[in-house]
Amino acid sequence: MGMSLLETIRSPRDLRDLNEDELRQLSREIRAFLVDAVSATGGHLGPNLGAVELTIALHRVFESPNDAIIWDTGHQTYVHKMLTGRAKDFDRLRAKGGLSGYPSRAESEHDIVENSHASTSLSYADGLAKAWELRGELSKRHVVAVIGDGALTGGMAWEALNNIAGAKHRPLVIVVNDNERSYAPTIGGLADHLAALRTTSGYERFLDWGRQRLERVPMGSPIYETLHGMKKGIKDVIAPQGMFEDLGLKYVGPVDGHDLPALERALSRAKGFDGPVIVHAITTKGYGYAPAENDEADRFHGIGVIDPMTGRSTVTSGPTWTGAFSDELVRIGDQREDVVAITAAMMAPTGLTDFAQRFPKRVFDVGIAEQHAVTSAAGMALGGLHPIVAVYATFLNRALDQVLMDAALHSAGVTFVLDRAGITGDDGASHNGMWDMSMLQMVPTLRLAAPRDGASLRQELGEALDVDDAPTVVRFPKGALPEDIPAIAREGEADILRRGENDRVLIVAVGGLVGLGLEVAHTLEQQGIGATVVDPRWVKPVDPALVTMTKKYEAVITIEDGVRVGGVGSTIAQAMRDAQITTLINNHGIPLAFLDQGKRAEILLECGLTAEHIAQSITKTLLSDSGLPIQKSTKSEFNQV
Repeated sequence: MGMSLLETIRSPRDLRDLNEDELRQLSREIRAFLVDAVSATGGHLGPNLGAVELTIALHRVFESPNDAIIWDTGHQTYVHKMLTGRAKDFDRLRAKGGLSGYPSRAESEHDIVENSHASTSLSYADGLAKAWELRGELSKRHVVAVIGDGALTGGMAWEALNNIAGAKHRPLVIVVNDNERSYAPTIGGLADHLAALRTTSGYERFLDWGRQRLERVPMGSPIYETLHGMKKGIKDVIAPQGMFEDLGLKYVGPVDGHDLPALERALSRAKGFDGPVIVHAITTKGYGYAPAENDEADRFHGIGVIDPMTGRSTVTSGPTWTGAFSDELVRIGDQREDVVAITAAMMAPTGLTDFAQRFPKRVFDVGIAEQHAVTSAAGMALGGLHPIVAVYATFLNRALDQVLMDAALHSAGVTFVLDRAGITGDDGASHNGMWDMSMLQMVPTLRLAAPRDGASLRQELGEALDVDDAPTVVRFPKGALPEDIPAIAREGEADILRRGENDRVLIVAVGGLVGLGLEVAHTLEQQGIGATVVDPRWVKPVDPALVTMTKKYEAVITIEDGVRVGGVGSTIAQAMRDAQITTLINNHGIPLAFLDQGKRAEILLECGLTAEHIAQSITKTLLSDSGLPIQKSTKSEFNQV
């Protein structure tokens, strides 16, 4: 049995010798490969099924890596990886040490940037084109940015478009991969505009027809020029692509994103243009795979391990953090009419679907526009509502200025619910929600809660919604909801989870790592060292009662699933210094580094966030304090305050 066509593709150059029938066969093989490979590992299946022909066409028309192809978001680059020699590595997709689920500069010279946050590709492309122009290289190389219609709802993309359009002499190709959805159907004015483009005749075809007719009559050319000069009024009726042309961008399309010859013609026209040009390709997310095409929710945007025949998950899952939040939000919605919810194009992933179905007028999807989401929420709070902004923790990074200046400065009662906080793992460095607790420590008046279980999530969300004069944050990790961990007492804001009469160590465990804190205490107990375990519940501001509590112990241990630099442990240490408390403090958390992809447990182990490692560091700390020599750990920082 001979090799498949896909097996013969080791670089984009191999595509150029294939005829039309072979290219269609290759497209079928790629889709079959995608379904089999991603079903086994999980990943972004739907976006890649929809981008097969577009990716092939890009690599046949342009010469990567001499020509730069920059992918927005990056989750639709699986086909790009296959065509650049990485198909053999898909059995380790998103696994530790394996193939990244996004572009990776370490993997290939064909991966220009590692952007896995949306709406950035146009800015990268603008900067690269400017650099090549100044270096005299732009006449020999092309810059191509591939961006989805969902990513075009982000304000950063339009800031870039404004700059790109301002340089009419600088060639740059923008490919809009329009599948009518990001995670879910794309919303807003831009979505309506693109929908109109899909259903109206092409403006250029109309003008070509008019030119041909008018040039046959006396004075036809001047009449045509007059008509062309009046195009604004005509194009708004005939072809809404005029919006892009008004920006100074040449427009090609719409073109069928699954018609390879048509795509190649459109891209070739764009390649030969001496200024910025948009190629508008209409694709279908999940194309060619019936279970995805029939899934109207998100068309298999991101999947876990599934049966490739049915598209159904093969993993049995119990209650999740997101599900617990979703249930509680619906209950709150029944009781409080002032509570509304905002999503940045992630209704289902952040648990807002049930609330939206019950209260459709009280949910606002702003598109992939986190900055606008925050400031719009502040406006709602000023208008007497209490908005909940539900977003992945990593994506709040994009709106820090708005949290600081638009919400906190204005004493706006906005509650941010941060899903996927802490280490998420499989999607790599950009998706770990590890920055929020450090980043938000510097926001005056803001209060931040880190629930440890479903019961504390419900309680702390309710407490957050009772604050109307400052922003509040409730953060929780990805995945399964742990069993409830009851408190034996409360001191100040903190829950006491474990305490003995002669405890030497105070363990302050935060949020999703409270269970780890209890494991550490159990390990120490087996070594004859008693430990009290507390959950501070509200980690910002630091509770004065917790600071006072630290006086009673020989050592304080903090455990958090956020960056140690500027995090909860660091803030507690500062509060102890301010109170002139000299108890030893040992802070455990995530190092200040971009973490490689891997399962959550693998990354926790690398960070030293295991019961064995933390217990060992505590015993060394206590031995050090008694004057015995020790070897300092490389994974923890010891501070005396």
